[in-house]
Amino acid sequence: MNPLPAVVIGGPPHSGKSVLTYLLTQRLRTLRVEHYVLRACPDGEGDWSQETPPERVRLLRQKGQFSQDFVDRVCRDLAQRHLPLIVDVGGKPTSDQERILDQCTHAVLISANEAGLKEWRDRFERHGLPIIAELRSVLIGEDRIDAETPVLRGQIASLERSNRVGSPMVEALAQRLQRLMTYTDADLKSYHLAHAPTELVVDVDHLARWVGLSLEQHRLLPEHIPQALEYTPRETPLSIYGRGPNWLYAALALHAAPHQVYLFDPRMGWIPPASLHCAPSAASAAVAWNIEPFSTHTWIELTPTQPYLDYDDVNGTALPALDPSHGVVLSGKLPFWLLLGAVLAYRHHPWLGVVQAQQYDECIVVMSRDAAYQPGACFQFRTDPHHGTTVGSITQEC
Repeated sequence: MNPLPAVVIGGPPHSGKSVLTYLLTQRLRTLRVEHYVLRACPDGEGDWSQETPPERVRLLRQKGQFSQDFVDRVCRDLAQRHLPLIVDVGGKPTSDQERILDQCTHAVLISANEAGLKEWRDRFERHGLPIIAELRSVLIGEDRIDAETPVLRGQIASLERSNRVGSPMVEALAQRLQRLMTYTDADLKSYHLAHAPTELVVDVDHLARWVGLSLEQHRLLPEHIPQALEYTPRETPLSIYGRGPNWLYAALALHAAPHQVYLFDPRMGWIPPASLHCAPSAASAAVAWNIEPFSTHTWIELTPTQPYLDYDDVNGTALPALDPSHGVVLSGKLPFWLLLGAVLAYRHHPWLGVVQAQQYDECIVVMSRDAAYQPGACFQFRTDPHHGTTVGSITQEC
């Protein structure tokens, strides 16, 4: 049995599980708790769904169906986890889907009514999961803590998608998870860094401190890309560790090319990006794409065709060859190992940009041999009201 905790957050549909998960992981990050959120339901949501305008969420969300293959893959990744996990599951699991619970170690229960609390309490008990918190969610009201031991009980209010602020109950639960997920005998981060496959390792947290960010101001910005590239030797085998934006990972991987790069995946440990190549008649069963040519670049959006993409399904895939004289803008809600494989496949183009779901109307330049497109600059998209087309302009700040 994997000794690292995997805490499942369960409850009926529309009880606030996803918002609670987001608020908890944000608070745990500020507490410097090494962890990862595994969303074990095929709806395609992540942190981006809490940080993106609602109309964009509706466009990006990929509703899928539970399948035996999906459940098998989730169970496998839970069993081999390399970090403590928070696990977000669906609201109506079948008996087969409940196999996911057998790979977890603790449970948090949330529901808007007593019937939902009882249903999920019974479900967790059937699978031998100790419940560390039982929360009654309400749209209007105040947080109320009724008991702190042995189970955290009480009311949590205003778990709405637009709510990015913590609460007394979120703080109390985060403190409990911090105690559960913090290791004194073995520093997980030090262990993982010591086992990196290359001599040179970029720790994203250390990089943030090096560019001058405080612990409270921990989020790297595109304007930091030149400093990150200055921090890292060029064309040197490289391992990247830590929570960072997709454009940072892309810029560092391109900076290391053609040498090997690795990233730490909480499900699989240290892995290289997927090995991808370009072909004129490319086709893939695992990834679909949409391509739009513009005067200065080609925009390509990659979309996984299944809700729980497997590394082996993609490794070796061919991507479509694009106009080699134009830049490439890569878009899509992708795991980092797939994104890095794609940017490396297109690295011979004049410049490359990456789109974030949270900033869907602009891309960040991550590599360039064209003086007009500097790494860290933003290529801002807007709709031309006269022609209904998308055009762009370069700025130095996002």
